[in-house]
Amino acid sequence: MTQDISQDRATRGSPELWLDAAYAALVEKGIDAVKVMPLANTLQLSRTSFYWFFKDRRQLLAMLLNRWEDSTTAPLVAATRDYAATETEAMLNVISTFLTDDHFDTRLELAVRAWAQQDPDVLKRLQQADAERLDALRHLLESWGHDPEDADVRARTIYLVQVGYISMNVVEPIEERLGRFPHYVEIYTGQRPPPHEMERFTARIGLRGARK
Repeated sequence: MTQDISQDRATRGSPELWLDAAYAALVEKGIDAVKVMPLANTLQLSRTSFYWFFKDRRQLLAMLLNRWEDSTTAPLVAATRDYAATETEAMLNVISTFLTDDHFDTRLELAVRAWAQQDPDVLKRLQQADAERLDALRHLLESWGHDPEDADVRARTIYLVQVGYISMNVVEPIEERLGRFPHYVEIYTGQRPPPHEMERFTARIGLRGARK
């Protein structure tokens, strides 16, 4: 039985294998590269093996969008709900989400934003994700006492800065970015995180001793 499964994977691949190949093509070359025959050639599999797992290309693209939401919107919204003893700690939870692709897949986010310029259905889904993310940030700020108008402006500031980082492909040393965190938090919340909070935060993400 195990041998049969291994043989199937060797001749047909698996849904995950095809999806990973589609992901790589999307982030490296754009949506026009996500086509069955080029993916089959990349995987050295037959074109027909694709249809063991997917009804058509449209289903594969839908699964790519699901992966995008699971690796971007979901962790950001979750971060707005993480436990925090103070508002500044809550904001550190949020903006730390964007530090690595382990928590927010910036390459996929950028690729989907480019894809949305070509596909009105994807654009609509992107706009829905933007709205969901902003709603989560507004709710977080309101839960710490900001009135709705103030929370809205601060949420937009947080979100547009982070999307700007992604869209501009900003590359900077992690220590340099962390050194700006107290200033960002102060802009976003009106309060600066105290040194002990920054120390605890950097230790939690494995960067004890980073600039404060």
